[in-house]
Amino acid sequence: MEYEFIDTHAHLYLKAFKNDLEAVMARASANGVTRIFLPNLDSASIDEMHKICSQYEGICFPMMGLHPTSVKENYQDELAIIREKTDNNRYIAIGEIGIDLYWDKTYLEQQRDAFRTQLRWAKQQSLPVVIHARDSFEEIFEIMDQEHAPGLTGVFHSFTGNMDQLRKILAYGFYVGINGIVTFKNAGLEEVVKEIPEDRLLIETDAPYLAPVPYRGKRNESSYVTEVAGKIAQIIDRNIAGVASLTTKNALNLFKKAVTE
Repeated sequence: MEYEFIDTHAHLYLKAFKNDLEAVMARASANGVTRIFLPNLDSASIDEMHKICSQYEGICFPMMGLHPTSVKENYQDELAIIREKTDNNRYIAIGEIGIDLYWDKTYLEQQRDAFRTQLRWAKQQSLPVVIHARDSFEEIFEIMDQEHAPGLTGVFHSFTGNMDQLRKILAYGFYVGINGIVTFKNAGLEEVVKEIPEDRLLIETDAPYLAPVPYRGKRNESSYVTEVAGKIAQIIDRNIAGVASLTTKNALNLFKKAVTE
């Protein structure tokens, strides 16, 4: 393979991959995917994530965080576990963190607190953050405006926002993660993607979710990051090797601990 891809966001530790992870990894390798970054969800996902990162050392790299949809009444207990892990293990980022108001607004205040808390940990530990923003850009921006400081960096993953939201993210100095949604017919992302500076663009799958066309509706996997790259290449008038080169460089610039492992 003449080019290298990094899937900056995949949940390979979920049950969707339980029966054929080896084949999934082989297909990823065959498509030029050399590294896969794994964001955590909550305390229940930690052990399996660590296991896969050990099994595929040098290819799979773990993050640590509490996902907003896992924020419930017991979120302080969950955060305590997450903090203990970040204090005693090596991670490439704090993630996946953020606010999600798509499914349920019941725990909005708890989500705000968990997000703010984990942003502060990232600053303390000089780690980038991976932000999940679903129906919640304004809530996230409010907290980011208060917490942003020199040295805080990261990515808004699975970006589906508009031009104004993109400008806000870029003003923070953050990266923008694009996945299979960009291939969906009515996604409306093409004009926005054209405006992402090449040094701020990341590609991802969010596997097993959001499989790109022509696999839409099926289980997503890291090998399909090539479909994302191919669509981006069309949008920004580059060849796929150029997209691979620039997004790989960006990923390694942001997730520096995946370079120094």
